[in-house]
Amino acid sequence: MKKLLWVPILALIFFSCKKKASTDQASVDNGIITSYIASHHLNAKPTGSGLYYVMNAPATGAAIAPGSTVNVDYKGYLTNGTVFDQNTTGLTISLNSVIAGWQEGIPLFKKGGSGTLLIPSALGYGGQAQANIPAYSVLIFDITVL
Repeated sequence: MKKLLWVPILALIFFSCKKKASTDQASVDNGIITSYIASHHLNAKPTGSGLYYVMNAPATGAAIAPGSTVNVDYKGYLTNGTVFDQNTTGLTISLNSVIAGWQEGIPLFKKGGSGTLLIPSALGYGGQAQANIPAYSVLIFDITVL
């Protein structure tokens, strides 16, 4: 009977540590993002989820609904300037099939608008490394909604 008491205690410790680790990573990401914003003299606004955005060219076009299909030009890079992906010929994509940072960030723009999304790792790829993107990377995207 005593052995069964350890199971809930170990589960509680495990899940408490996981939450602390994600909270710590969010804090690290926020530090990286705010430092990047300061060093690049950006007028960025936070959304509350950890995402920051810069509106370079607000537009008067149609609003973008969450989950809709959009056509964008973009350049994705890391905070050290390493470009990991870009498209300048208009990528048409469903917001349901992209990272959470795009799902939240793209609807902040209107058709014809442009700006920058600064995405914490939790809204990007998290602890999952991708081709040229290390795990827990803050992602930056320059976006133009076509």
